Amino acid sequence: MISKVGQIMLYVNNQDQSRDFWTEKLGFHVVSEETSGDMRWIEVAPAKGETSIVLHNKEFVAKMNPGMNLGTPSLMFFTEHLDQLHGDLTNKNVKVGEIVVMPAGRVFNFADDEENYFAVMEKK
Repeated sequence: MISKVGQIMLYVNNQDQSRDFWTEKLGFHVVSEETSGDMRWIEVAPAKGETSIVLHNKEFVAKMNPGMNLGTPSLMFFTEHLDQLHGDLTNKNVKVGEIVVMPAGRVFNFADDEENYFAVMEKK
């Protein structure tokens, strides 16, 4: 049986720029940066997170697995400080959406530097 989500693969055009986005703008830390032959991957995670995001080079993965779906996964992050995070991301020039009240809680979306959209919800 599956006990938790361990890693999420995110296929990006520029791994260094993406790493910098996640670490500098969202406060994630680099868990590891690995290279094996021509393949390189960067694992980032929130400070207290159990699940990490692995940044893979989209072009390289497409060559290795031509039929693979390289689309952006639909990710929902949780925070206890939604207003503060929304303000912080806005101040760091991250493209953010308006805070919306949903049945499950307040939420907003944001985009990385490659226009991949993600969402964050307030969980108290």
